[in-house]
Amino acid sequence: MSHYKLLLISGSLRAEATNTKLLREAARVFGTAEVELADLNLPLYDGDLEERSGIPEQVQLLAEQIVAADAILIATPEYNKAPSGVLKNALDWVSRTKAAPWTDKPVAVMSAAAGRGGGAQAEVILRSMMQPFMARVVPGPAINIATSYEQFDDKGHLVSERYAQTLTDLMSALRKEIGR
Repeated sequence: MSHYKLLLISGSLRAEATNTKLLREAARVFGTAEVELADLNLPLYDGDLEERSGIPEQVQLLAEQIVAADAILIATPEYNKAPSGVLKNALDWVSRTKAAPWTDKPVAVMSAAAGRGGGAQAEVILRSMMQPFMARVVPGPAINIATSYEQFDDKGHLVSERYAQTLTDLMSALRKEIGR
């Protein structure tokens, strides 16, 4: 298969989020693929809401997008040394769906943050959050974009050759994982 379907999941809802920019750049570097950006603007997980109304339509759509994708790219900001609540909420909701959509799904994780750590701690926590879902999380290389607001040009491309090479290597590893 040479044409893949990628689902991009950004842990930030901001329109100009550097994590969304990072995902778009990763998809460009990945190469030929159908690309879809997930919408994580979901209600807060609430067991009473689930019991009363079932899985919300937008959560079911996200689960279906995960199932339909050949691979998932997830980028998280780092808020207080952890992934965003938006991302955690989405993972919690999707875990409640019937399809177990993450099972055996190739996943690449990355982070972009304003601080000098580039979201490295959030990425480590995200990796552990993915463990119960039995996804095939690519082990690396890790891409943690520090001072992320300075790292993209006006076309959304990474300005640092080091980051660009690491992203290329991660996308190569993801392609191999898809083919596994």
